[in-house]
Amino acid sequence: MERTAKPVERHLREWGRAHRFAGSKDRAAIAARLYAIERRRAFLTWRMQSASPRALAIAAVLDEGEVETLFSGTGYGPAALSDAERAAITSPPLGVPPAHVKGEYPKFLEDELKRAFGERLPDEMLALQQRAPVDLRVNTLKARRDAVLEALTAQGYDAQPTPRSPLGIRLPAGVTGLERTALFAAGAFEFQDEAAQLASLMCGAAPGMRVLDLAAGAGGKSLALAAAMNNEGEIVACDIRADALAELERRAVRAGVAIIRTLQTPPLPHECGGEGESSFDIVLVDAPCSGTGTWRRQPELRWRLTPERLVELQAIQDELLACAAAYVKPGGRLVYATCSILPCENEDRIAAFRESHRGFAPEDEVFRASPHSTGTDGFFAAVLTSGQAPPDSRP
Repeated sequence: MERTAKPVERHLREWGRAHRFAGSKDRAAIAARLYAIERRRAFLTWRMQSASPRALAIAAVLDEGEVETLFSGTGYGPAALSDAERAAITSPPLGVPPAHVKGEYPKFLEDELKRAFGERLPDEMLALQQRAPVDLRVNTLKARRDAVLEALTAQGYDAQPTPRSPLGIRLPAGVTGLERTALFAAGAFEFQDEAAQLASLMCGAAPGMRVLDLAAGAGGKSLALAAAMNNEGEIVACDIRADALAELERRAVRAGVAIIRTLQTPPLPHECGGEGESSFDIVLVDAPCSGTGTWRRQPELRWRLTPERLVELQAIQDELLACAAAYVKPGGRLVYATCSILPCENEDRIAAFRESHRGFAPEDEVFRASPHSTGTDGFFAAVLTSGQAPPDSRP
């Protein structure tokens, strides 16, 4: 899986389709084991002094009983242990695991993570190793939060309001079946972490505005902004991936959203209406990033990130910010967001942008989130204002 960007969840789904003999309980057990290995990969590698898939599997069951029985080579079980594997099991490494092993993060990120968290680093990394809850955003175009809470509770779900977002509902980690409920089919809610909900609220979207979502993906934030705008105004959602925009269009139909227009490239001046290029009240750059803030949900991302990829991502982030600046009307807002906890993708990118775009001033509000500090995914959002607003320039 290290050779692909495909999420573990998709690998498991495809494996299940190709191996119909495995029942639902077996598939669930395999998924749980695989995710557990991804969450403890650094320690398991250190324990066996090997990062091979088989070594990781052996290390993962060392505290569960007789390894020789599990790795016996009989039936459908894995091959018997080799002499080298037995030696690794009986002769664990000496001393205390290094910090990056305890924290389950790539060693090359250590200095950057210390920049982000300082003395809190061990606690922050421990929180990122836990399973994430399931957060929902109530679609106010179709429902009220109290009504959705009541309905989910009546169906047996342990549903609670999120502590910070007025639109959020939180359920325990591992809850399934929500996408098969009548509420979901009716567009009453979307799956969205509370941190992303708060970042959407920071945009300050209101009815009648024109909004550009420059890297919209499947449109979670576009849909949130449309609800905040009460389906009045215009949202132009851009992404280079046609499949992501197609998914956004499907989600918009379910959510009852009628104001989103999708484009596979940023809009050209003549596509922005009569006001020309700089005609958007809000431009959102939800930038492609390392995904370090989502390690609870996608633990495999820890081990796929490389120093080279991190540099590439920063270049993409700078390019998107520079592109976005041209579309913000005077007095409009440029909102930069990532699901990253790394300063090199967050504060550093804003600082670099301001060096070359002196007409943008930061607003006081900067949002930094992490599982340990806010109980959410790791997230960053900052708001910049373009120049001065002319009289009556906003709806």
